[in-house]
Amino acid sequence: MIRTALLAATALAALSGPVLAQTAGETRVLQILQGTPLIDGHNDLPWALREGFGNDPHAVDLSANQSGNAKTLHTDIPRLRAGGVGAQFWSVYVPADIAPTEAARETFEQIDTVRRIVALHPDVFELATTADDIERIHKAGKIASLIGMEGGYSIDDSLGLLREFYVAGSRYMTLTHSKTTSWADSATDAPKWDGLNPFGETVVKEMNRIGMMVDLSHVSEATMLDAIRVSEAPVIFSHSSARAVTDVPRNVPDNVLRMMPQNGGVVMVTFVPGFVSAANNDWFRLVEAEAARLGVSASTGTPDPRLTAWAEAHPRPKATLADVVAHIQHVREVAGIDHVGLGGDFDGVGALPDGIDGVDAYPAILAALMEAGWTEADIRKIAGENVLRVMRAVEAVAASKAGEAPSLAVNAAAAS
Repeated sequence: MIRTALLAATALAALSGPVLAQTAGETRVLQILQGTPLIDGHNDLPWALREGFGNDPHAVDLSANQSGNAKTLHTDIPRLRAGGVGAQFWSVYVPADIAPTEAARETFEQIDTVRRIVALHPDVFELATTADDIERIHKAGKIASLIGMEGGYSIDDSLGLLREFYVAGSRYMTLTHSKTTSWADSATDAPKWDGLNPFGETVVKEMNRIGMMVDLSHVSEATMLDAIRVSEAPVIFSHSSARAVTDVPRNVPDNVLRMMPQNGGVVMVTFVPGFVSAANNDWFRLVEAEAARLGVSASTGTPDPRLTAWAEAHPRPKATLADVVAHIQHVREVAGIDHVGLGGDFDGVGALPDGIDGVDAYPAILAALMEAGWTEADIRKIAGENVLRVMRAVEAVAASKAGEAPSLAVNAAAAS
């Protein structure tokens, strides 16, 4: 989740490219996806509803194509269907800069939002919590709806809260978001623990025990390494790309990608322009530098007109579908075909690459991979089989720990 009002104000011209006509390759992809659910790792529609529609799924007609909506939703039912999406992890994101107790409350509210979306469209969506659920719901012609927490601050240093989030349906937790927590270092904040502190390691172990996937998007490289070392189950990156292709801290370095075969995890490549295009990321840095020169914020709700004028005079470079494909190819080359997936971050960004207008873009992306030589078996793996395998492995680890008592550990670092 990195949507900001500034991006919407200064980069409207770069929001999307033209809708692509369906090609023979895309038609073949959709045929493949009839038998294999396409599982997207991260979609911020619940937060988009909270920001733009009063947190009310009734306030926007998701049964109609919203691509022309002034509030620029990337997600609706017609485009989910056109994209062949079979299962969606809905992010229950809340901002990292609010107090943890408030974050816990708002995260439960976002879980409620997901449940209300599903309840409003029971002919389309059904809640899922297991790999078997996904396959059953997909075979029934519906979109399996799963819940993923984005930011470990929401547990407020409480393993009891972690367990209650699991009971409420959360099946992964991103250990940090944009800020370092009281137990884990973020990729985009000053490090404090050199990865995980002892309580952070306990959080990972408790996630293994209850069957919640450990999500390492947003965390620092040191946190990645610590979590992989501690976790007995495969990890995921719900929405990250390859650092060797675009050198930003939110992406996954090659040394971590090379650990995926032994860990068994999956890196779900995201489409965020600043993460897949070096030129696009450089533009963000220039925006920040100009904001600093002007003495204004680069992320305020009402952008300074001088910063808006600068952005209009310095057009934002466009990321492309080909940039996304390059990241997918790199993850495959380094980690292997069994360890790559898709995590678009739709409705969590203010712009998308050319050729990717919304959740209907998956056939075009997968068709481009087939044109590059990927087989149908490869497409089935990146679409959903890899994530289903990880989920089953996480479930198996939890089953093996069924006799273990819940951890009552406290965060000594936070208490001191």
